[in-house]
Amino acid sequence: MAVLDPLTVALILTQSWHRVPGGTASSALGLTRALLDRDDIEVIGVGAGGFRQPIAPFVPPCEVRRLRLPYQLLYDAWHKAGRAAPEDVTGPVDLVHATTTLVPPVRKAKLVVTVHDMFPYLEPNVLTKRGARILQRGIDLARERAAIVCCPSQQTIEDCTRAGFDPGRLRLVPWGAHTQVATEHQVMEVRARLGLERPYLLWIGTVEPRKNLGMLLKAFHAAELEGIDLVIGGPDGWNEDLTPHLEVLGDRVRRLGFVAQSDMAPLYGGARAHIFPSHREGFGLPALEAMVQGTPVVGAAGTAIAEVVGNTGMLIDPSDLTAWTIALQDAADPAWKRRHSAPAQARAAEFTWERTAAAQMVAYHEAVA
Repeated sequence: MAVLDPLTVALILTQSWHRVPGGTASSALGLTRALLDRDDIEVIGVGAGGFRQPIAPFVPPCEVRRLRLPYQLLYDAWHKAGRAAPEDVTGPVDLVHATTTLVPPVRKAKLVVTVHDMFPYLEPNVLTKRGARILQRGIDLARERAAIVCCPSQQTIEDCTRAGFDPGRLRLVPWGAHTQVATEHQVMEVRARLGLERPYLLWIGTVEPRKNLGMLLKAFHAAELEGIDLVIGGPDGWNEDLTPHLEVLGDRVRRLGFVAQSDMAPLYGGARAHIFPSHREGFGLPALEAMVQGTPVVGAAGTAIAEVVGNTGMLIDPSDLTAWTIALQDAADPAWKRRHSAPAQARAAEFTWERTAAAQMVAYHEAVA
């Protein structure tokens, strides 16, 4: 049997250069690490120019060739002028994989695009005007030019189909999670260092409107939980001012800001529940990362989060304040975590980066066939 030469893939990792890299960068880097462990692919990262450098944990783990333009100008060059092709810096490759809907032009390579979500069209008001415009154009380019379009959830596939994508070119490639579980000592050390003395419910993400934090803070206030904190981890994003809610709650809400990657697993592991009320998600990686640590999830029903959580936690209408208030009261009870911890871990074990890389390789071979 003939041995096939490894595929050469230019992997777009420019989101690592963003001011707030967010979940799309985390998922792209998780995929990159899993692909690097394989011997049937050669990965060349493509980064942005300018003076900004990626910071931990968003530093690409592979060789990176940088285009000359900083990312803001680069996306305009891609979407408006069709210039600055990745092959200009990588040389000939079999594939260019745009890991978000920031879609470069290609020369001779096949194009694969990951569409995380359709928010730029479905809810453009939750993005900046420039962000919505650029991502809408990228979605159009993916629909028109990509040989294969990968989506991390069935919900995103359905949204793409309704938006006119060819169903025959859509592939489901769910994300994975790292499987190392924090020890009790690590949990205690991180809690002590971050000053988390009381039991807590946890939310992790970038603060932006679709994350529905305003509703969560209202529900937490209404739940009147004694001796329980709500911990919010992650950077400020855009178009969301939580100040009025936070003033009412005082020291019952702890804002951590950016959380080091080394602290994430213990932080998840120490929580009684991970709370995820987003109106929309392309996948819901924080939910999966919490479940790996045995921390069950209270998430938004009717979203991609439900595909991750399955029947291992609670799924609540993201607009139902009363239901969320009751759910937080239930989740604050340590007995709730004890009942749901093992099923959550078992469910999380189904989502690995190795499985993601295998599905991605199938999509790559279909694109070049």
